[in-house]
Amino acid sequence: MKNLSSAQIRQMWLDFWKSKGHSVEPSANLVPVNDPTLLWINSGVATLKKYFDGSVIPDNPRITNAQKSIRTNDIENVGKTARHHTMFEMLGNFSIGDYFRDEAIEWGFELLTSPEWFAFPKDKLYMTYYPDDVDSYNRWIALGVEPSHLIPLEDNFWEIGAGPSGPDTEIFFDRGTDFDPENIGIRLLEEDIENDRYIEIWNIVLSQFNADPAVPRSEYKELPNKNIDTGAGLERLAAIFQGAKTNFETDLFLPIIREVEKISGKTYDQDGDNMSFKVIADHIRALSFAIGDGALPGNEGRGYVLRRLLRRASMHGQRLGITEPFLYKLVETVGNIMESYYPEVLEKRAFIEKIVKSEEESFARTIHTGSQFAEQLMDKLAAEGKSEIDGCDIFKLYDTYGFQVELTEELAEHRGMTLDIAGFEAAMKEQQDRARASVVKGGSMGMQNETLAAITEESTFVYGQTALEASLSVIVADNARTEAVSEGQALLVFDQTPFYAEMGGQVADHGFVKNAAGDIVATVIDVQKAPNGQPLHTVELSASISVGQTYTLEIETKRRKGVEKNHTATHLLHAALHNIIGEHATQAGSLNEQDFLRFDFTHFEAVTAEELRRIEEEVNEQIWNAIPVVTVETDIDTAKEMGAMALFGEKYGKEVRVVTIGDYSVELCGGTHVSNTAEIGIFKILKEEGIGSGTRRIIAVTGREAFLAYRDQEDALKEVATTIKSPQIKEVPNKVESLAQQVRDLQKENAALKEKAAAAAAGDVFKDVKDVNGIRYIASQVQVSDAGALRTFADNWKQKDYSDVLVLVAAIGDKVNVLVASKSSDVHAGNLIKVLAPIVAGRGGGKPDMAMAGGSDASAIQTLLNSVAENL
Repeated sequence: MKNLSSAQIRQMWLDFWKSKGHSVEPSANLVPVNDPTLLWINSGVATLKKYFDGSVIPDNPRITNAQKSIRTNDIENVGKTARHHTMFEMLGNFSIGDYFRDEAIEWGFELLTSPEWFAFPKDKLYMTYYPDDVDSYNRWIALGVEPSHLIPLEDNFWEIGAGPSGPDTEIFFDRGTDFDPENIGIRLLEEDIENDRYIEIWNIVLSQFNADPAVPRSEYKELPNKNIDTGAGLERLAAIFQGAKTNFETDLFLPIIREVEKISGKTYDQDGDNMSFKVIADHIRALSFAIGDGALPGNEGRGYVLRRLLRRASMHGQRLGITEPFLYKLVETVGNIMESYYPEVLEKRAFIEKIVKSEEESFARTIHTGSQFAEQLMDKLAAEGKSEIDGCDIFKLYDTYGFQVELTEELAEHRGMTLDIAGFEAAMKEQQDRARASVVKGGSMGMQNETLAAITEESTFVYGQTALEASLSVIVADNARTEAVSEGQALLVFDQTPFYAEMGGQVADHGFVKNAAGDIVATVIDVQKAPNGQPLHTVELSASISVGQTYTLEIETKRRKGVEKNHTATHLLHAALHNIIGEHATQAGSLNEQDFLRFDFTHFEAVTAEELRRIEEEVNEQIWNAIPVVTVETDIDTAKEMGAMALFGEKYGKEVRVVTIGDYSVELCGGTHVSNTAEIGIFKILKEEGIGSGTRRIIAVTGREAFLAYRDQEDALKEVATTIKSPQIKEVPNKVESLAQQVRDLQKENAALKEKAAAAAAGDVFKDVKDVNGIRYIASQVQVSDAGALRTFADNWKQKDYSDVLVLVAAIGDKVNVLVASKSSDVHAGNLIKVLAPIVAGRGGGKPDMAMAGGSDASAIQTLLNSVAENL
């Protein structure tokens, strides 16, 4: 067996498939671009869905990649098993309508067994296959695989929802009897038993059907273009090549574990309980890469996942005796391990460390807040006469505040309460089921459209033109090509067009198709890219049109000009964000409409009012400087030398367009723009908001819409000035502040009066002091609006030496609330209330100095008060 590093395995994979005519696709961002079905990129094929469903035709139908991926459906298992991870690398090779089963299996076997490549012993390899897939079985046999090494399994069929599907054949490596302590042998594979002996290293999916949930699998139609989709886990391959007992003892994780040893002073024992080391090593990898790719910790979506990972890792650090923030110190190690293929972690190291450390510090504060929440929760339960903490509340403490169940159990025991463990486990399972549902197999790819994929006629978008003559080359109506059409909707392709197809955040042009007489024969309502890249015009017909005829295409210039103003303003806004809040504020989405622009960007907090003012001012300065907007076409390398900003997730060809606005902004962009920034007129931000964890959104307007926005604000301000009787608009802030101060003063006065009244009422209550066995006590019914007021009484009582024990009862609605407070070491408030509460059909508990209970029998209040003396 060869001993290969993870970097060597990755490179050997890519080199092999490159030798078979594949193009190497760079690893995509972990945050999906233009794919709302995925929370994370979770496989090698996830970024290639547009090729598999036929919506885009790739330049080369043979593709290979090493794709960083995240899956979070089994977070709780990470650290417990040898191979569960949140972030992992998926090695893949793909064929989009090119080679199929025979080549995929033959080449796969060559890579695995050839001395030039992986050189695995053939007798160590086992394959599973779908029972009806006789062709795959025969192909493996033809390559010399023993029949005893071929296992039929019904689960070997890949599908999810509608779209490409098909049988798959999986390849396993036999690690031998050392990993099979019960000597079960091949039954581990045959019965699909979880084990550490037969390790799945590769899955080859033979995508040959269009799955349709409405029909049985036997009735699925064949795909017009059959595809190959494969995935091999780098971490598993590394464990085999490096003879590691688990993935965590490979060069991908062990350097991180060694750093944790230094920080904690503890030692990682390969044969011992090393769960905390493994959790930390796994989670910091996921955190480093995800934050580097623009995701940030938060309370929902991706941010929730990252916050959960960080808190879980932090809690495991505490188990190792680490009491200070430490995870951020591991980012450099992660970057060093992965630098050969993923330099971005080290490039963004300072930013990643800042976010991780800040989140660690925040979590330390959250632990304190969680303790307060737990105490308030138990006070409330005691007041309601309950002694069991609900499973949902246990889960909230666990999930929101990072409280392990054991910690909550300890707090509850101190208060004489128990835990609803079954309810907690149900809440945990519900969350895990939601997570699994969001990541299974990467989501449906959608049905292939044969008609659109078959369009090969060339079509050119002509920049700078608002009208031109063009020959109609393709008509698609009712999902079929036709030579002529006269009514309804149709899809059209011309040999050239002035209509911009929606792309890169810029909306499509609208306009008209006219015949030789100048009559409108069709209205263009949308333009999208066809699978082979042609602008595909969606039109509503008002007259007959036919293929081969020449028509005049005219765009709606008012719409185009509005869109161009907003698109150029978007470039200015992007640059201003970089300058003012940091280069991490990169584009996460945009929309350039006729009358507004929307720009999404990565940022870890709300943009302040002062920052927004500076951004708005800086963009307007560039507009008023009347800077020429210049577009040049060049190759990608030259564009990068020019300093052009590329948008992560966008694919660029060999020739690209670079839009420069003086030396202020240089971006790769295929859209249309104004020729001078002065054409924009003015720029105004209407709104800044969060749209998800780590992602902010700015909505802005330009030109006439900006003027109208300013006018509306001025009109509203004038109305306020009139209402508050301010003679001049500029005096409105001072006048409003004066009125606000008056309100604050009145609120203070009101609060003081309430406090005085409460003190007076308390004084009356505290006068009625009785004595039994040398213990002074007060037992009284009071009129209050809520249980909190009882605590206020108790706080006032504590300030002076009124008595040793205080018992207060209040009927609030249809419930009875009881409070017991004690300054005497001879009277335990919690024990006393347990005796008193049943009298009013209630129960409760608490601490020695304070306890509360809730009941339902108001008619027994006096009986309770009378029984205080006999229980002291």
